[in-house]
Amino acid sequence: LFTAIPPPPPPPGVCIFVCHALHQLYYDPNIENKNLAQKWLMQAQISPQAWQFCWALLSPDKVPEIQYFGASALHTKISRYWGDIPAEQYDTLKTQLFSQIALFASGSKIVLTRLCVALASLALNMMPEAWPSAVSEMVRMFQEEGGGVDGRARCLALLELLTVLPEEFQTSRLPQYRKGQVRGALGREWAAVYPLLQQLLRQPDSPALVKARVLKCLSSWVLLDVPLSESEGLLEAGFAALSDPELFDTAVEAIVNAISQPDSQRYVNTLLKLVPQVLQLQEQLREAVQNGDMETSHGICRIAVSLGENHSRALLEQVEHWQSFLALVNMIMFCTGIPGHYPVNETTSSLTLTFWYTLQDDIMSFEAEKQAVYLQVYRPVYFQLVDVLLHKAQFPTDEEYASWSSDEKEQFRIYRVDISDTLMYVYEMLGAELLSNLYDKLGRLLTNAEQPTSWQHTEALLYGFQSIAETIDVNYSDVIPGLIGLIPRININNVQLADTVMFTIGALAEWLADHPVMLSSVLPLVLQALGNPDLSVSSVSTLKKICRECKYDLPPYATNIVAVSQEVLIKQIHKTSQCMWLMQALGFLLSALPVEDILRNLHSLITPYIQQLEKLAEETPNPSNKLAIIHILGLLSNLFTTLDITKQEDESGESAPPVKSTPPQSGPNPVVVVLQQVFALIQTVLSKWLNDSQVVEAVCAIFEKSVKTLLHDFAPMVSQLSEMLGQMYSTIPQASALDLTRQMVHIFASETDHFPPIKALFELVTSVTLTIFQQGPRDHPDIVDSFMQLQAQALKRKPDLFLSENLDVKATELLPHCADIPPVGQVVQEDGKLLLLAVLEAIGGQSSRSLMDQFAEVLFSMNKHCFGLLTVWLKEALQSPGFPSSRVSDEQKDTFSQQVLRERVNKRRVKDIVKEFTLVCRGLHGTEYAAEY
Repeated sequence: LFTAIPPPPPPPGVCIFVCHALHQLYYDPNIENKNLAQKWLMQAQISPQAWQFCWALLSPDKVPEIQYFGASALHTKISRYWGDIPAEQYDTLKTQLFSQIALFASGSKIVLTRLCVALASLALNMMPEAWPSAVSEMVRMFQEEGGGVDGRARCLALLELLTVLPEEFQTSRLPQYRKGQVRGALGREWAAVYPLLQQLLRQPDSPALVKARVLKCLSSWVLLDVPLSESEGLLEAGFAALSDPELFDTAVEAIVNAISQPDSQRYVNTLLKLVPQVLQLQEQLREAVQNGDMETSHGICRIAVSLGENHSRALLEQVEHWQSFLALVNMIMFCTGIPGHYPVNETTSSLTLTFWYTLQDDIMSFEAEKQAVYLQVYRPVYFQLVDVLLHKAQFPTDEEYASWSSDEKEQFRIYRVDISDTLMYVYEMLGAELLSNLYDKLGRLLTNAEQPTSWQHTEALLYGFQSIAETIDVNYSDVIPGLIGLIPRININNVQLADTVMFTIGALAEWLADHPVMLSSVLPLVLQALGNPDLSVSSVSTLKKICRECKYDLPPYATNIVAVSQEVLIKQIHKTSQCMWLMQALGFLLSALPVEDILRNLHSLITPYIQQLEKLAEETPNPSNKLAIIHILGLLSNLFTTLDITKQEDESGESAPPVKSTPPQSGPNPVVVVLQQVFALIQTVLSKWLNDSQVVEAVCAIFEKSVKTLLHDFAPMVSQLSEMLGQMYSTIPQASALDLTRQMVHIFASETDHFPPIKALFELVTSVTLTIFQQGPRDHPDIVDSFMQLQAQALKRKPDLFLSENLDVKATELLPHCADIPPVGQVVQEDGKLLLLAVLEAIGGQSSRSLMDQFAEVLFSMNKHCFGLLTVWLKEALQSPGFPSSRVSDEQKDTFSQQVLRERVNKRRVKDIVKEFTLVCRGLHGTEYAAEY
C-alpha cells in the first residue's frame, strides 16, 4: 500500500481527476455536483493511490486549494492508516515531510499548517521508541541555516510545528496505553521547547508576529499539563507582553490556559508569585474601563478570575499571604461591578459570578475554627457583593432600554437570572441578616419622602428578595410581614417593576399559606394586574402559585377571583399558554370549595365555551375554527388537570387529610358530571375532525388529564369512553388514542367491574394496529411507539389481557414473559429467529447507527430470557456468507456471538459490543466517523 519515497509518479489521470473534483467542489454552483465531488474526494483520500498523488498535488505549480488537499490526504493516511506504513519507510517519510515544510515555510500558510499537522501525527505515532527525541530534532533542523529559506520564515514554520504538535496529540486516536507513553515523552521534550520560546520572547529585536506565535505555542503546550513551575519565566514574559496591544489577546490566552490547568494547583509557590503580577494589572484595568476599552478590561478580568477561581482554596490556605489574596478578591469585585449595563456597555461582569460560588464553597468547607476566621474577613466582602450585584441588576433608563435590541434584552434577562442564582447562594453564607439588610434598604427607599427614588432601585431590591424567597424557605424570617406591608406602598408606574412585584408575591405564596391574614394585602394587586396584557406571565403565574399553595384559605375570595378570571378570558387579554395556566389556577381554587359551589362555578365558567364549541361544531372545518376548537378543548383539559377534590397527600407522602381539608364529598365527582354533560358535544366535534391529529390529540388530552387527576373517581366514564376510543381508533388510528388507552389500562384494567370494556378496547386497538403493521409500520412511527408502550403497560398491570382468544400476540415484543404466559412462549419459539435476523440485519448496516442501543436491548432481552434458543439462532444466522455484512469475517462474527452470549447482566456492555460490531459491518472501524460515535 505504501510506495517508496520519493514516490513514482501517480497513475496517469489520477491527479487530473483530483484537480477536476476539487474544482467542482469549490466552484461548481450545482449542489449535487459538489456533493458527488466531496464523496469522491473522501474516497480518494483514503485510497492506496493517495500515497502517490498527494506528493504530486504539493508541487509548486498547483494552486493552494489543490496543495491543501494533498497535505490533508497525507495527514489522513498517517493518522488513520498508520498500520499500512512499513517501519523501514518511517525515516524517508519524515525527511520528505521536513523538506516539504521547508519549501512551504515562505508559501501558503494553510498548506504549511496542514503539513505541520501531518509531521506532528508522524512524530506522535513514532514516539517514544522509533523517534525518541522528535521535538529536539525538529528544533535543531529548523535552526540550521540553508535550504534557501530565510531565518524568520524558518522560525515561524518551527513555531507552527511546535504549536500543532500538542493540539494533534489532544485529538489523536492513539490507544489509551500509547497516549500515556506519548504524553510522558512530550513532557520530557518541554526542556527543548522552553529555552527556544524564552529566547524568542526576550530578544529585543523579535518581531511582534514571532512573539505572538511564541505565546500561541505556549498556550498549546500548557494543555499537556506542563508543570506551572517550569513555565514561570515564560508566564512572566507573557505578563510583560500584556502592555503591547498587538500581543495582548494571545498573552491573555496563554496565561489563562497555564493558570487553568488542573495540575497547576500543586505549584503553590509559583501561584504566590503570580498574585502580585495580576495585581499589577489593576492600573491598566482602570484605564481600560475609563477609556471604554472593553477588550482589555475583559482580558485582564479573565486572568484575575482564572487565578481566583481555580486556586482559591490553595491561596486561602496560605494564611500569611491573606492580604494579597484579599486584594485579588477586591480586584475581582471591581470586575463584577464594572460600570455600564451588561451586555451593551460591558461584557465582563458575568465572567466573575462563578468565582463567588467557588470562594464561598471553599470557605464553608474549612473546619469550624478556621471557617470562623475566614468569615470574619469575607462576610463584609459578600455584603458588598450583594450591593454590587443588585446595582448591576438594575434596568437602564426607559429611554435607553427602549433602544436595546431584543437579543440584548434577552441576554440581560439571562444575566439577571445568573445574578439571582448567585444571591440565592450567597444567602447560605449571610443568612437572615441578608434579608434584614435588603428590607432596611427597601424600607428607607419607600419611606424617604425628600429623596425621590428611581423605580430601577426599588425593582432591584425587590428582585433580590424574590431571588432568595423563590428557592429558600423564608417562612421563619421576621422581615416578610414588613415586606408584605411595604408592597402596597410601592408606586407601580412601570412594567418591569410591576412584573417583579408580581413575581415577589408569587415567591411568597408558601409564606402566605401560613399567614393567610396577609392575603387581603396582596391579592387585589394580583387581580388588578391580571387585566394588563404586559403583565400576563407574572400575574397569571403568581395567581396560579397562590391558588395552589393557599387554596384552603381562598374560599372567601373565590367569587371575586373567578369573576376577574372570566372577564380577562372573555376579553382575550392573555396568550394561549397563560390562558391554560389561568385555568389550572382556577382548578386549584375550585378544588377546595364544597361540591355545589364547584358545580355552580364550573357552570358559569364553562357555559360560554360550551356554547361557542356547539357553534363551532356545526361549522364546516377550516383552519381558524380548528384553532378555536383546540383552544377551548385545551382550556377544559387544563382546568381538569388541577381540579382534584380528593384528599391531598400531606408532606410526608402518606395519605392524610390536611388540617384545613374540606369534609369528604359524596356523589359523583364534579369533573365527571361536566364531562358527562359535554360528552355528546365532544363526539360531534370528533365526527367532523376525526382525520385531524391535533384536534384528536386535544380531545384525548381532556380525558387523559381527567383520568390522571381523578384516578378511580373517573370510573363512571370508563364504559362510554372505551366505546368512543374504539370507534375513533377503528376509523382513523392515531397515537394519542393509544396513549389514552394506556392510561385507562394503567388505572382500570385490574378492576373487575371495568375489565370487560377495557379488554374489548385493548383487543380492538391491537387488532387495528396489526393491520397497520401488515401494510408497513414505517409510515407510522408514532403509532408503533405508542402501541409498544401500551403493550408494556398491559403486561405490567394485567398480563391476563394476553390470554384472550381474540388477541394475536405475535405483534408484541414480549420476551420477558415467554416463561409465564404460554401464548407468548409459543410466539417466541416460532418467530424469535425472525426477530433476531431483523435485528442482525439492522446492526449490519440496514438501520441508522443512532438506533443501535435499542437493537442491543432486544439482543440483551433475548439473551436474558431465552438463552438456549438465542445460542442456536445466532449460530445458524451468522453461518450465512455475507450476513449481516460482506465486510465481516467469520472470525469477527464468532467473536461477536461469544461476546453477546457472555453478557446476561451488563446491558451497557452489550450496547458497546453492538456499536463496535456495527462499525466493523459498515467499514467504519478506526475512522474519524467512528471516533465521533
